[in-house]
Amino acid sequence: MATTKQKTAARRNIKKARSVQSRRARGIKVARRSSGLSARQQNRMPAERFAFTKKRKEPITDARHVRNAIARFDQVEGVTDAERDAAWKRIRAAARRFGIEVHAKGWRSLMKGGKTGRRR
Repeated sequence: MATTKQKTAARRNIKKARSVQSRRARGIKVARRSSGLSARQQNRMPAERFAFTKKRKEPITDARHVRNAIARFDQVEGVTDAERDAAWKRIRAAARRFGIEVHAKGWRSLMKGGKTGRRR
């Protein structure tokens, strides 16, 4: 079941989408919002700009991506504990660089049984 807050947000998003669609239909140029890095941009980035360098997962190029990398850390599959240690160090360094406060002491405290199935 969706909460009242979710329903309100969905209605607001539908209203915005209809408004933009109508304006585009009338020939008005409306800028498209980017959802982040394109595949081409990600492919051209050096591996060091990713938290998981070998798998090229979780880009850490700006504050928004660093927050996302922290939030989705437990969902990354197919990496070893050593790779997670290295990725966590890169994420912490990027967080300091962009002024993001990280409350988790280590990556193991983030593992809540996401896609990896780990529980700690």
